[in-house]
Amino acid sequence: MTILLEVCVDSAEGLAAAIEGGAGRIELCSALELGGLTPLPSLMRIAARAPIPVYAMIRPHAGPFIFGGADEEAMLLDIDAVRAAGLAGVVIGANRPDGTLDMPLIHRLKAHASGLGSTLHRAFDLVPDADEALEQAIELGCERILTSGCALKAADGIETLKRLSAKAAGRISIMPGSGIRPANVGAILQATGAREVHGSCSLPVDSVDPRAVAFGFEAKSSNRTDVDMVREMRRVIAAAG
Repeated sequence: MTILLEVCVDSAEGLAAAIEGGAGRIELCSALELGGLTPLPSLMRIAARAPIPVYAMIRPHAGPFIFGGADEEAMLLDIDAVRAAGLAGVVIGANRPDGTLDMPLIHRLKAHASGLGSTLHRAFDLVPDADEALEQAIELGCERILTSGCALKAADGIETLKRLSAKAAGRISIMPGSGIRPANVGAILQATGAREVHGSCSLPVDSVDPRAVAFGFEAKSSNRTDVDMVREMRRVIAAAG
């Protein structure tokens, strides 16, 4: 069975690089430096032309995945924008203040996204009990969980990823993500048995405009999707599969 590579991007240029490099699916965001926020409707419409499935992040602001009524209204409207653009799915999630999944809110988001695919995002990695949250994700009917195994990086959460994959037993996909690079993706796939994996496939790029940096319009450096890294990830994944 082929192992799928999902690449997260936050620009039209990143989208093109991921597709050219051989990504099997796109997670479409804005502000990846903040962990990914909802992309603009214009980027959604550009991404809808992609030859591979595109799932849009639904996250209205940076910070904890704890959302109030105004946030929920924004997320519901963003889901409407995903559907209007013709994308394949959404990436959703929310926590309560104690870290557990906010099941009522996620249920409402999932219901509003009826007919679209769905990924439960790394709100999962903040839960106090990953095994309980796994069963909740299955109850929600999400296709997959994007998770680092509740560690900062997937390479550090391998044992949890292995346990979750075994407990899931095909009821939901466990997709490792966070810090996955060509140098470690093979070992992570071999250890966990995952059939899909998530990465940014990006490299740091320094700003070329010091005035923009001085005015605060641009960071001194940023990460950008690298087509050669996407290709290398695909090569290693194909060998692992």
